[in-house]
Amino acid sequence: MGKLQLERFKGYSLERFRKDLLSGLIVGIVAIPLAMSFAIASGVKPEYGIYTTFIAGIIISLFGGSKYQIGGPTGAFVPILLGIVITYGYKDLLLAGLMAGLLLCLMGLFKLGSLIQFIPRPVTIGFTSGIAVIIFTGQIASFLGLTDIEKHEKFIANINELFANIDSINMYNVVIALLCLLIILITPKVLPKVPGSLAGIIISTIVAIIFFSGQVPTIGSTYGAIPNTLPQFQIPEISWERIERLIGPAFVIAMLGGIESLLSAVVADGMTNTRHNSNKELLGQGLANIITPLFGGIPATGAIARTATNIKSGATSQMSGVIHGIFVLLVLLLFAPYASHIPLASMAPILMVVAWNMSERQHFVHILKLKSEDSLVLIVTFLLTVFTSLTLAVEVGLVLALVLFTKQMINAPAIFKVLPDHSRKNAKVQPYIVNVKRNCPQISIYTIEGPLFFGAAQTFEQTILSDITSKPNVLILRMSKVPFIDTTGESYFLNVVQQFKKQGGTILVTGLQPRLKLAMKKSGLYKEIGPENFFEHTGQTIDVALSYLDKNKCLGCQHFAFRECATFSRTKQEYNSE
Repeated sequence: MGKLQLERFKGYSLERFRKDLLSGLIVGIVAIPLAMSFAIASGVKPEYGIYTTFIAGIIISLFGGSKYQIGGPTGAFVPILLGIVITYGYKDLLLAGLMAGLLLCLMGLFKLGSLIQFIPRPVTIGFTSGIAVIIFTGQIASFLGLTDIEKHEKFIANINELFANIDSINMYNVVIALLCLLIILITPKVLPKVPGSLAGIIISTIVAIIFFSGQVPTIGSTYGAIPNTLPQFQIPEISWERIERLIGPAFVIAMLGGIESLLSAVVADGMTNTRHNSNKELLGQGLANIITPLFGGIPATGAIARTATNIKSGATSQMSGVIHGIFVLLVLLLFAPYASHIPLASMAPILMVVAWNMSERQHFVHILKLKSEDSLVLIVTFLLTVFTSLTLAVEVGLVLALVLFTKQMINAPAIFKVLPDHSRKNAKVQPYIVNVKRNCPQISIYTIEGPLFFGAAQTFEQTILSDITSKPNVLILRMSKVPFIDTTGESYFLNVVQQFKKQGGTILVTGLQPRLKLAMKKSGLYKEIGPENFFEHTGQTIDVALSYLDKNKCLGCQHFAFRECATFSRTKQEYNSE
């Protein structure tokens, strides 16, 4: 493993280190207020977010599969972690995080990284927007300075809590929160290189100390002083009973962490024209989430906004992520006591802005305007995320997307009855040639396009069987555009073969893809049809089919489906005179 890491820094220069140092420092400055904000919003002490930032950040950069990935606590985890803390407690959160790390490692080892592409966009936008709503509304109490607020796992309960305590608004709190929000919004326009969240926290904290001392709750008054020491190593208490209880939450953390980290890596690829290793990224994320809980840290994943900041700041390698982690550690050791003076009102606007930025509002509105199946998946996933749980939302969203996709795919396989177009030089088979006046009674040719799977196999069977009631001698199936057949498709296909053979007909298959041919051999369908009845090209297949014709039935036929029909259809008198 060590040798592999050294390979990644082969050819590393002093100039590249200078760029990584600058980008690492910038991202570290951005990460510190976010780390504390995410931790507080997740129901744990702010220092746990800082521990996560430097431990997970360094490990993900060293062992992950993306060159520019910045890891740490993220907004997407907030409602999940808060729910676990409320239901099980902080110590169980640590064990759930460790278990999630093991699951992520297993996902990487079994090469499941590529599965991210199978999660529909409406599902990811739906739950991301839902999480954004939960984060935003979750900060209203801190923004207004409401007291006696009890945090709940359910959205409706938290909204009711706000209305029940709305008369306890602290106007000093509101002033500090508005000041911080204003600075966060203005700073990028006036001083684009200065992180708005950091400027907002520093200025609003100074104003609170000078003008409103003792009037607004701070990190110190609520959570105690942040220790400027290294976190203590401690193995969580592990028992089978706790594992059984936490396997569900651990799985949710692992899935969400895997999805977000790989999405972040894809964003980084797009910005830098590089390619990440998805399975290695999952292993790096898994390792980080195994080690971080041992030092009191909360679950971590790839952070899209910080990764983008890292790239824009000129990062050239994983070293920028390592430097970002070291910088956060040094700030903890040197300046932690000062963080105790930060008002909670200053933290709320930071998370509100994060929620606004992660809401995917433009994509949300775009999909909504389509008024399609995707719109339904989006709305259902969004509403279930907000009003029930992320787990249920993703499960239902994926199932609904699959059902709607299956519904569309039922009509996807195009099954055309075709005949050669002799008006063209190449005489390719075309569906528009088949009509009442031109339709061979003895040879039926079908072009099949699309997968023959459980949702479409019955349509295929019904179409073919309805035609062979006229008892043609030969059925030609052109299957070059059939990508796969599942077991249901094979069953219906077998029924067609057996029905047609029972009435004395012969089935010829042309253009079958090698993978499909292998699958048919395994299922026995290939043997049932007969190895001698498979061909590469349609023309060759038609030549063989013509040999099965009953020439007596051809006499006097006026359909002229094939060029040879001009000879076959001579009158009976002409035929007998020879």
